[in-house]
Amino acid sequence: MSILLVVAYLLPVLLYGNAWRLAVRSAGEAPSSQQVGSGWQLAGLAAHFASLWFAFLAGGVPHIGFAPILSAALWVGVGLLWFEGLRSHVRALRVLILPVAMLAVVLPWIFPGGDMADHGGGPMFVPHVLVGTLAYAVLLIAAAHAGLMASAERALHGGVGSGTPVLARFLDELPPLLVLERLLFRLIAIGWVLLTLTLVSGFVFSEEIFGRAVRFEHKTLLALVAWGVFATLLLGRWLRGWRGRLALRMTFGGFAVLLLAYAGTRFVLEVLLGRF
Repeated sequence: MSILLVVAYLLPVLLYGNAWRLAVRSAGEAPSSQQVGSGWQLAGLAAHFASLWFAFLAGGVPHIGFAPILSAALWVGVGLLWFEGLRSHVRALRVLILPVAMLAVVLPWIFPGGDMADHGGGPMFVPHVLVGTLAYAVLLIAAAHAGLMASAERALHGGVGSGTPVLARFLDELPPLLVLERLLFRLIAIGWVLLTLTLVSGFVFSEEIFGRAVRFEHKTLLALVAWGVFATLLLGRWLRGWRGRLALRMTFGGFAVLLLAYAGTRFVLEVLLGRF
């Protein structure tokens, strides 16, 4: 393995590690230490982007797998967190997400995924699969973030018991719910745009991607339902200011439908019908 490849995967880990270390130490300290941590995080984002180039184009051919896609989704999440940190206190979120990002960066090194060059699809096949899987991953992070918001809301109303002091202390250090909500809708907006591109490319370039005209199968219909749920949520947020538990429930519901569209379809085909 070349030195360049080793640096591409390990450098973002070191930069994210410094940002995480400063985030852990900055509790109760001056904002200047948090700004330094933000600088390390930005440098980590740049190095992480370089590692994604190696992950998706290993050996000069496109690769895809759960590890590169997860790494790309965490890059989006860390980027949004850095942007939000310019105007809000997000130390607790950095402490939470940066270790996960550090792991996600090196996962494509261990699990590079499959070579898509000889898959047999048309020229639009690889972009379609990449964008669709990334949309799924970003909306997965949005659903996890919604779960964190639900825990924070329960803690705010006295739902965290005395037997979980570590969890209670962590939830107390989270940003205000309005900041968490802003991050949630940004994740949903990015995931919805990616999902829109996936559906449009599937409809318009079906012959080039799959070698056949588009079919309205249950997978397509469920993906359209999920798209509609997230579109309604974003529209309701824009026009009516939807927020709180309604937004969390619609996020969970939209992702559940999307989960059925992708993982549910693979389960039926591979487990129930034995078609791989």
